[in-house]
Amino acid sequence: MQYRTLGRTGVQVSSLALGAMNFGEIGRTTQDEATAIVDAALESGINIIDTADMYSGGESEQMVGKAIAGRRDDIVLATKANMPMGDERNHQGSSRRWLVTALDDSLRRLGVDHVDLYQIHRWDPRTGDEETLSALTDLQRAGKIRYFGSSTFPAYRIVQAQWAAREHRLSRYVTEQPSYSILQRGIETHVLPVTEEYGLGVLAWSPLASGWLSGAIRAGREVTTSRSTFMPQRFDTAIPSNRARLDAVEQLAKVADEAGLTMIQLALGFVTAHPAVTSALIGPRTLDHLHSQLAAADTVLSADLLDEIDAIVAPGTDLAAHEKYDTPPALLDPSLRRR
Repeated sequence: MQYRTLGRTGVQVSSLALGAMNFGEIGRTTQDEATAIVDAALESGINIIDTADMYSGGESEQMVGKAIAGRRDDIVLATKANMPMGDERNHQGSSRRWLVTALDDSLRRLGVDHVDLYQIHRWDPRTGDEETLSALTDLQRAGKIRYFGSSTFPAYRIVQAQWAAREHRLSRYVTEQPSYSILQRGIETHVLPVTEEYGLGVLAWSPLASGWLSGAIRAGREVTTSRSTFMPQRFDTAIPSNRARLDAVEQLAKVADEAGLTMIQLALGFVTAHPAVTSALIGPRTLDHLHSQLAAADTVLSADLLDEIDAIVAPGTDLAAHEKYDTPPALLDPSLRRR
């Protein structure tokens, strides 16, 4: 396992991070299975676990808490808030009112008195940066969080938040958690240059592109990934962007075969090769999934191999740009671009 410094915090984290989104209802992973996955991950050298309050309505945090009981101090523990937790209109977002409550709820579910990294799951256009950063700074000073970060923020919002922290003399985001894979490289254009400029650690989620790069999806083969059951549109090859992904996957599979690598090793090795990336978040649903991903822990891709990948999917290119989660609100809601 490789280890990198998380931004400028001085904290050392593994190049593969364990994501717990599949723990619970989402991935149909039981507590025993989740504990076994955590045990194996920690034994392999992984020392950072990432979850969120909204994963299976809090069930993921509960499972993580039970799995790490008695060894909390050996783990860099990260969770997230901001997404809706129920139907009440104020049980979401990045206001002080909600973050204080959401963090206490997360600590209770996790069974700990603090988390190492508390992340804002998505940018909240209804809440000012000073409001959010002030609340997070106070929670940090209270000892409930050690650091805080953002997740899937557009580059300009990352910059704005850094300036707001400086202007109001508040603590700042020290990490960003963006989606990044061979098939979704758009963050290379704006986000990663910004995180490098400000010294932010980067925890890249979906490095296997929702299963497209797992080796399970190939031309002429029925799609059997768990994601295809609740997001079928992402795998419908009648959609042009999916046909483009499938074509890229077939070319990448040949590159991997010739290099003596699995598709998973190629995909994770690509993400961890970028100098701006600290860790790639893997989200195994089973122990077999975990072991296939751990095989990439020490994978280092040569410059020639990275050049071959660039020739298949150009740097800075998203093959499914419509699946981005950092789109400015005015592009999604016509009323916001009308006077």
